[in-house]
Amino acid sequence: MSLIECVPNVSEGRRADVVATMAEAIRQVPGVRLLNHSSDASHNRSVFTMVGDAAGLEAAIMALFERAMADIDLRSHRGEHPRMGAVDVVPFIPIEGATMADCVVLARKVGAAVAGRFSVPVYLYEEASANPARRNLEDIRRGEFEGLAAKMASEGWTPDFGGPGPHPTAGAAVIGARMPLIAYNINLATDRLDVAKKIAAAIRFSSGGFRYVKAMGIALQDRGIVQVSMNLTNYEKTPVFRVFEAVRREAARYGVDVLESEIVGLVPSAALTDAAEYYLRLAGFTRDQVLENRLRSTNVERRTTNGGDT
Repeated sequence: MSLIECVPNVSEGRRADVVATMAEAIRQVPGVRLLNHSSDASHNRSVFTMVGDAAGLEAAIMALFERAMADIDLRSHRGEHPRMGAVDVVPFIPIEGATMADCVVLARKVGAAVAGRFSVPVYLYEEASANPARRNLEDIRRGEFEGLAAKMASEGWTPDFGGPGPHPTAGAAVIGARMPLIAYNINLATDRLDVAKKIAAAIRFSSGGFRYVKAMGIALQDRGIVQVSMNLTNYEKTPVFRVFEAVRREAARYGVDVLESEIVGLVPSAALTDAAEYYLRLAGFTRDQVLENRLRSTNVERRTTNGGDT
């Protein structure tokens, strides 16, 4: 059986009842397991993490769109995170027994279905995009919902599915296929937005920073602090601890301390093991010393010896 992960981002993070209704719509779909969902009021955004087979995930995304479009109107939506759609981003990620090619096929199939059923224009991104100029999410989303009509009317921005204009309340969606990433934020003990933006510019790849980091500086108005909000697209080549240390050093240049950091959604255990190994200065440490890893590998060895699952 193939297992695919899907992590849709939805433009609602303040109305708990609305988020709960969307989560329940996903849970009702056979063949799909909702692993996690989290909301951020400042971003006004929620992230759902689910796994399943291709058919189940397609049905779950259609159910999510149906609920989101009934409850979200982007004409009155405000939040710190960039967005262009009620269901803003839908990535498919190969986990087990599935390939990136499988996820590309699924992304394109779901994109066509969303446009056809809901009249929401869809742009394909990352591995699902056939247009090199439209692979990066930030390029597609630039201008956000408010600038979407003008963008769609300009040369080179006809959507992959649907159109020619945005949906009046739901905007447009970005659907694609990619490898796993870590949504990681670092909150600073200051309200100086200029500091957060300068740090984000120093660490993100697009302005000369780490190859596998996307970052922006935003204000968390309700808390009176600022945040460096990031996506780490390859935690093995750019580990979490390296990014944390870089942000801490950059912040110190402005006399600012790191208040805390947070992970949005789920994270591979290896990423946290890397951080523990670095900060604890563990000598000769191996992943097999992690109890859960050793138990898992022992179970695999036992099944193999017995000739398969029982």
